[in-house]
Amino acid sequence: MKAVVWHGKRDVRVDTVDDPVIQEPTDAVIRVTSSGICGSDLHLYEVLGPFMTEGDILGHEPMGIVEEVGPQVTRLKPGDRVVVPFQIACGGCWMCAQGLQTQCETTQVREEGMGAALFGYTRLYGRVPGGQAEYLRVPQAQYGPITVPVGPPDDRFVYLSDVLPTAWQAVEYAAIPDGGTLLVLGLGPIGDMCARIALHRGAGRVIGVDPVAERRDRALARGVEALDLHDRDEVLTAIRELTGGRGPDSVIDAVGMEAHGSPTTKAVQQMVGILPDAWAAKIMETAGVDRLAALDLAIEAVRRGGTISIIGVYGAWPTRCRC
Repeated sequence: MKAVVWHGKRDVRVDTVDDPVIQEPTDAVIRVTSSGICGSDLHLYEVLGPFMTEGDILGHEPMGIVEEVGPQVTRLKPGDRVVVPFQIACGGCWMCAQGLQTQCETTQVREEGMGAALFGYTRLYGRVPGGQAEYLRVPQAQYGPITVPVGPPDDRFVYLSDVLPTAWQAVEYAAIPDGGTLLVLGLGPIGDMCARIALHRGAGRVIGVDPVAERRDRALARGVEALDLHDRDEVLTAIRELTGGRGPDSVIDAVGMEAHGSPTTKAVQQMVGILPDAWAAKIMETAGVDRLAALDLAIEAVRRGGTISIIGVYGAWPTRCRC
């Protein structure tokens, strides 16, 4: 089959690789019909290269048609149309029973100190071949895949794999009071959807910050007050003026490790990137080389007693965080 394969920093190719097969009785194989490209995939393209292995197949936002199932997969059959969530969870362990599927104890990558395995996302999360391919082996298929109806186009469903639940959970964590004000840092796909979900769920006001004009215009058209990230101090002043000098009730950091406004840390990231992988990985795991401009802005902007929801991916100091 054809698949998107990682060969090195800034070196990703479409290669011919072996077709996946059933390996465990709880596996399924699907024919992929759509797969998203996540902002997190761009981290693999450069910053998280030290944790990648040449030959890794990328992608964690797929959907498709079931081709084959293992003997313990009774809820799916060949021909079913499914969306595959990005994390791999068993549904039966203690963590899954608590609704914490990203910490599944069956697929947990203990040797790396991480939570549940993920499709197509570094050795830290199990090196499971990903969904930017013609076919995908789905472990724990007795639980994970979501069956969707035949008929509507894929783009009505594919966001269930990552974007929609990630954004929904970010809003849930933000604990916005009824009629309260939410600040969203970053208006890319996740931030934009966070803003829409917050308004849908009763937020009185949503303020978005992003340096890209097209993103701001899109958010403005949906009722979001959008600010340009051209100067940090001016943005903070504008946020305070919009919130009576108090700051927003809740802030969502939908940016993460490669935020604008951290030139020194950007240079450090680039220097670490030219080191041998073993050295670079150790530095990233222990020293921390994330650009924290978005997180710093969130902390500075939120009102006293407010809530910060961090959904942006950080690759260095939080890699050992059990969150």
